[in-house]
Amino acid sequence: MTTPHADRPAPSLTRLDVEGAPRALVLMLHGGKPTSQQVVDGRSASWRRVAALQRAITPALHEAGASTWLLRYRARGWNLDGAGAIADARWALARARAELADTPVVLLGHSMGARTAVHVADDDRVAGVVALAPWLPPDEPVRALTGRHLLAAHGRSDKITSARQTAAYVERAARVAASARLVDMGRVGHYMFRRVEDWNRVATEGVLDLLQHRPEHRPEHRTEHRTEHRRPD
Repeated sequence: MTTPHADRPAPSLTRLDVEGAPRALVLMLHGGKPTSQQVVDGRSASWRRVAALQRAITPALHEAGASTWLLRYRARGWNLDGAGAIADARWALARARAELADTPVVLLGHSMGARTAVHVADDDRVAGVVALAPWLPPDEPVRALTGRHLLAAHGRSDKITSARQTAAYVERAARVAASARLVDMGRVGHYMFRRVEDWNRVATEGVLDLLQHRPEHRPEHRTEHRTEHRRPD
């Protein structure tokens, strides 16, 4: 398979697979920086944080028959239009298609990873997106979420990405998505270091809920917008 931008290190996957054929796949997408061509290596804090999340939630997902794959991008930055991160995510989805045929996929992204996820959610096997502390600017398109499910979770003390912008994005996505839901994580910051178990729980339950209610990708599906609150600080 040809790797996009062959002059750079190829994207890669950390795979924690169930035994036998999985019932579902969770493709995890880590965060990054607005601008950086630096290679993502094992010292990348954004990659390491989502790798820790992968290790924490995989046992419960394995019990449900879901494998987890963590994508490592070629470069750390979004870099204007996100073309590199988006291409890497499309590469991972193509790998999944080649190996797992029609297995449903949930995209689980943190920060820039969530932004990447909402661009590639139009893949025909994607059930939806779980977005943790997402980076979703005001002009971010929602069309790729048509007929999919969206669960976003954000803390009110996040100084890196905006909880208000996430709420506004969920409102807009609700017009086209099968469902759009926002979880208020309380007074916690961006990197999910506080209330780690709450973040893990939201990620796990969000993935399983999306798989249980995966859309049939028809535009007549009813949408909803509901905000949930975690316990206050």
